[in-house]
Amino acid sequence: MNIRNFKHHQPKIDDSAYVDEAATVIGQVTLGKDVSVWPATVIRGDVNHIVIGDLTNVQDGSILHVTHVGPYDQDGGPLSLGKGVTVGHGAILHACDIGDFCLVGMGSTILDKAQMEHHSMLGAGSVLPPGKVIKSGELWVGNPARKVKDLTDKQIEWLEYSAHHYVKLKNQYMTE
Repeated sequence: MNIRNFKHHQPKIDDSAYVDEAATVIGQVTLGKDVSVWPATVIRGDVNHIVIGDLTNVQDGSILHVTHVGPYDQDGGPLSLGKGVTVGHGAILHACDIGDFCLVGMGSTILDKAQMEHHSMLGAGSVLPPGKVIKSGELWVGNPARKVKDLTDKQIEWLEYSAHHYVKLKNQYMTE
């Protein structure tokens, strides 16, 4: 695995987390318990911090980055993923805030200061513009993403199932 310091910041990775040897984690990054980071993923906390909560999985080819503090953004933009988030293959997350047990669909993009509240979904290939908020229990799709429906109880249960499934899968990889 490619774990790198940036300046004086070293990634903090829980012992139970799995970072694939073909993934890259740089700088101000914290990975919680049972996190999984899959091949070709880049998590770059160089100009701000990234926190990834317990049970979260970041699938193959995803890119996670942040925004620096500067004259056009006095606060900058960290990136936060809550507990049990599933980030689909090839997603791009930039300086956003994702709540617990959310799904970011494959190939989706979430831009600065956008938010997903807990138990929400962003469909594959969607773009969530800066500052937009997906409320708890909603499904949004498209470019730009818009609400299409409220999630059913079964879909909300599936969000939690997905997180736990990836913990089992990463455990298999860790024992190989």
